[in-house]
Amino acid sequence: MSTYNLDKIFRPASVAVIGASERPGSVGSALLGNLKKGGYSGEILPVNPKRGTLMGLQAYASVLDIRQPVDLAIIGIAMAKVPSTIRECVQAGVAGAIIISAGGKEIGAAGKRVETEIKREAEKGNLRIIGPNCMGIVSVAAKLNATFAGPMPLPGKLAFVSQSGAICSTILDLSHKEGIGFSHFVSIGSMLDVDFGDLINYLGNDPHVGSIVLYVESLTEFRKFMSAARAISRVKPIVALKAGKSEAGANAASSHTGALAGENAVYDAAFKRAGIVRVDTIQDLFDCAELMAKRPLPSGRGVAIITNGGGPGVIATDALSDHGLEPVALTPETINKLDDFLPPHWSGGNPVDILGDASPEHWRRTLEVCLSAREIDALVMIFVSQGVSNALTVAEAIVELLRAKPHLPVFAVWMGGKTVEKGVQILNKAGIPTYGTPERAISALMYLDSYARNLEMLQEIPPKLPHSLEFDQSGAMGILDKALKDQNTLLTEAESKALLKAYGIPVNHVVVASSPNEAVRLAQEIGYPVVMKIHSRDIVHKTDAHGVKLNLCGENDVKDAFSSIMASAHAYDPKAELLGVTIQSMLARPDYELIMGSKRDSQFGPVILFGMGGIMTEILKDQAIALPPLNRLLARRLMERTKVYQMLRGYRNRPAAKLASLEEILIRLSQLVVDFPEIVELDINPMILTDDGAFAVDARVIVESSQISTPNHLVISPYPNQYETTTTTKGGIKLLIRPIRPEDAPLLVDLFHTLSPQSIYYRFMGSLKSIPHNMLAQLTQIDYDRDMALVAIDNTHSEEKMLGVARLMSYPGGTKAEFAVLVGDPWQGKGIGATLMKQLIAIAKERGTESVWGLALAENTNMLALGRKMGFKISRIPDCHEYRMEMDWEFSQ
Repeated sequence: MSTYNLDKIFRPASVAVIGASERPGSVGSALLGNLKKGGYSGEILPVNPKRGTLMGLQAYASVLDIRQPVDLAIIGIAMAKVPSTIRECVQAGVAGAIIISAGGKEIGAAGKRVETEIKREAEKGNLRIIGPNCMGIVSVAAKLNATFAGPMPLPGKLAFVSQSGAICSTILDLSHKEGIGFSHFVSIGSMLDVDFGDLINYLGNDPHVGSIVLYVESLTEFRKFMSAARAISRVKPIVALKAGKSEAGANAASSHTGALAGENAVYDAAFKRAGIVRVDTIQDLFDCAELMAKRPLPSGRGVAIITNGGGPGVIATDALSDHGLEPVALTPETINKLDDFLPPHWSGGNPVDILGDASPEHWRRTLEVCLSAREIDALVMIFVSQGVSNALTVAEAIVELLRAKPHLPVFAVWMGGKTVEKGVQILNKAGIPTYGTPERAISALMYLDSYARNLEMLQEIPPKLPHSLEFDQSGAMGILDKALKDQNTLLTEAESKALLKAYGIPVNHVVVASSPNEAVRLAQEIGYPVVMKIHSRDIVHKTDAHGVKLNLCGENDVKDAFSSIMASAHAYDPKAELLGVTIQSMLARPDYELIMGSKRDSQFGPVILFGMGGIMTEILKDQAIALPPLNRLLARRLMERTKVYQMLRGYRNRPAAKLASLEEILIRLSQLVVDFPEIVELDINPMILTDDGAFAVDARVIVESSQISTPNHLVISPYPNQYETTTTTKGGIKLLIRPIRPEDAPLLVDLFHTLSPQSIYYRFMGSLKSIPHNMLAQLTQIDYDRDMALVAIDNTHSEEKMLGVARLMSYPGGTKAEFAVLVGDPWQGKGIGATLMKQLIAIAKERGTESVWGLALAENTNMLALGRKMGFKISRIPDCHEYRMEMDWEFSQ
């Protein structure tokens, strides 16, 4: 559905309150009262559902001479009556509804049936719904208080979205006390229709919104959520509190990977990949919200602490240290300026301890110096009420200075009770975030610092692999198809390794023996020493069954091991089917033992795990997880989040591992689970690293039939191979046309350098000497679900060369998309732009886009000529030197 109707909800020209005529004190009456108190200037239609919703809407529209359908209906009636009310709203052309009523799926099957009926009726008219079981919404710019809660919040640029009405009420109440302003307040309720993904898309594209705060209990439409968050978090910070950290689901997992990748860890990985800052408590959520609402985000990591108490300064320093930071070293210039007026016994560094009897003037001048110091990116002020210090006079002395210099994040910690209350009020009114303890201030600062670090990671350009990767997809498919046909959900070690080998993951070759004599023969062929393991689909953890024997050096060792393993396995599980044993080379003493694997999460699809392996894996729990697909950068970041990574870089007498090789293995593993949704769990433990390379020594794979085909089982769209084509332009140039990749950034820079100043002006509507790093990341790291960019590559030489690029940028949930095309100056007029545009339009049609449009400067005659040639409708924009080019194939066929 389009986001158009969401605008009708948040900026309605008319509102119907269905249930407003019921008894005083009812929800309907409260809604009507809040609409009027909030200053809403549109038409308000109170409707008594007992007389018929459709009739009431029509009657009021007639009396008020409203010629357009009502934009928004707020429904506060018994849940059982809501389906028929929605039906009448659709008949009346209502665009959106907020269902306050409770009694849906939260009460069980009966309520779920009612919700299903509501959704069916709404879909008949594309009517968007917020709720049910919600408190309503507030849109400050529209002066719309469509809730039954308290008064309108203060105006601001912070949007708050919560599944809990109680959390909404609490935050709203606290916001008035702390002076926090909001642009939107949304109680999302049961998310029958409008969900977090919809709202992130909508709010992220609203210029009145500067940042977004979420209270999340559950998610729906996970792929849409990830797509929206990944796009918006690049331009606006998103902070989320995810309630519920249960690990109960991990107890049912069969593999090490399944047990280690619990729900909470998966949410952590998903939020990190999406660029969302995850906080742990409601206090943290509120503290981050206050900071984002009042001051800018930190531009760097230089933190200074001003205090009139040594102890709190030490506490703040310790809190920073817990996050891996130290107070920034002050420059000699800054210290000299402070020496000019502070008493001789001030601390002389950072923390800046100006002593307990510091006057308001000393506070003001210290603050002034620090605000202008180039090494300071954020400032924590800690006031302690002691002796002659006065919280109110100090606040009054610094508040105007802080108002005049809003460029720096400032955290005011006024410690105490009643003695500091008036000072805190002064600071809150001035838009300065206030905290009761140093730890809270540092915590809020570091959460937002993590947003900056996330943003840097999102914009980092991944390096290319030194060679292209090849996969035996048909071979892997044959292994899985046979297992599923034979109804074997657990692959044997031999089958698991064959599957890994098909995707280029190095394995320690394994053979199967069903008798002692066969085991001896195979061991001699491999060469001693060897390892023997139980071969059974019914025994997952071989070590638990005493089913592993190491360093077998001769015939007698092999025969004895065979007998011992078979007997132990039978004693461990008398019902297990024992197929024999596997035999493989005994590798030299490994430098490292790792675990790599994947688990299919019920919500986010497959996740990739990496960490320290071996039999102590689940005790040490040194691992990290990430969502596929992976590239080299994401694979490296995954490894960096583990303790074993520090060892892999080389530790004491241990050599450094070949990290690029591990990156490649993780990418191959990622591609395997991307290509096959049938893989439920995959476990490589251990992956042994030796001088000769990496080898999967043990592996197990659990599979089951999947009703979802690739790539729809993923929450992040992978690289769309299906759009790769080779072609020859009318100008005779042989091209590879393919979607852009993040690794293409250097090629795009080279293309930019072939452009004349005029070509740059035509494409970017202004002068540009180079592509800024953040723009380069934005242009190459696209979400293939939302957008598409095709590049024309000349790969006839040893090095690829990008000759042109065409881009399609879709509106969230909409049917329109904007296009842009760029061809390097040496190759213009040779059919490259037309070739790219034809394929781009074909992709747009395939995706259900109904029309595409773009802008061209009046001087850009080549672009306008290409548009006419391809059948675009071209029109001059009034009072502007630009033309709009549009193709609407729905009406042009």
